[in-house]
Amino acid sequence: MPAIETNELSKRYGDVTAVADLDLVVEEGSTFGFLGPNGAGKSTTIDLLLGFLRPTGGNVTVLGCDPTTDAKSVRSRLGLLPDDFEPYRNLTGRRHVVSAIRTKGADDDPDAVLERVGLSPEQARRDAGGYSKGMTQRLGLAVALVGNPDLLILDEPSSGLDPNGVKLLRRAIDEESERGATVFVSSHLLDHVERVCDRVGIMRDGLLVATDSIENLRERLGANVVEATVESVPDTTALRSIDGVTDVSVSRKCVRIACTRQETKTRVLVTLDELTTVENVETRDSSLESVFDEFAGGRNDFGEENHLRGVAPEGGERR
Repeated sequence: MPAIETNELSKRYGDVTAVADLDLVVEEGSTFGFLGPNGAGKSTTIDLLLGFLRPTGGNVTVLGCDPTTDAKSVRSRLGLLPDDFEPYRNLTGRRHVVSAIRTKGADDDPDAVLERVGLSPEQARRDAGGYSKGMTQRLGLAVALVGNPDLLILDEPSSGLDPNGVKLLRRAIDEESERGATVFVSSHLLDHVERVCDRVGIMRDGLLVATDSIENLRERLGANVVEATVESVPDTTALRSIDGVTDVSVSRKCVRIACTRQETKTRVLVTLDELTTVENVETRDSSLESVFDEFAGGRNDFGEENHLRGVAPEGGERR
């Protein structure tokens, strides 16, 4: 049984359609990346999965339950890090985790959970109202990890984390996946998604425009590229006839060949050697960013650059 399954799921607000006819399957035990520009429908979809919103049409099943009618059963097996996690200002970090353990009836060691996300004992004893953005995010992750949830939903989990925080986050996701949990990650940090996710779904204007492994999405775009500098430009007919080659272009003494499959690049290189003298060659795979841009219609409106390219400094923003 899939951990998450939707069938023609829709949410409309008057004349505005936030999510349209969404058919999504997230297999149990997988790590799934959920991508899309601002306003694509990601947050609305997550709210529908959690039962915070009622769908206008279609249906949704999470962990075998309908969150619209049985949200309590879903949330009892769920770990959630929302994108707007706000701690209680007058409670220590440790008290937050202890409270989550009691609420879930779990037997976690609160100090071990806090250590797992990189909060020191001294930090855990401080009131969360004085936490930086990065510390707040670590605390939210700790709360989400309590009770070994069957499904972990992380909405922009890298927000505010420094490189060490991102590393700990990745380790936690890997550990949860190895334990058998399903992890659903909605993120703007494409490099992070590429490193931890088995499959991704890309939203655009309320529609799910692509769902596949990152490698398969690259192949569908012909995203494996060979660029060779040659002594003399050959007849490119033989290159174009190779199975898996989607495009061949020539600029002066540079030949660029796009391939749908990784293994096609080997045949391309052998054929080039037979046709001409190769002076220099480079091979590359397109980044997830390039794949995203292609499927999301070239839109790249994430807001601040560090959401897309890197990580924010930990410790700047106070709550």
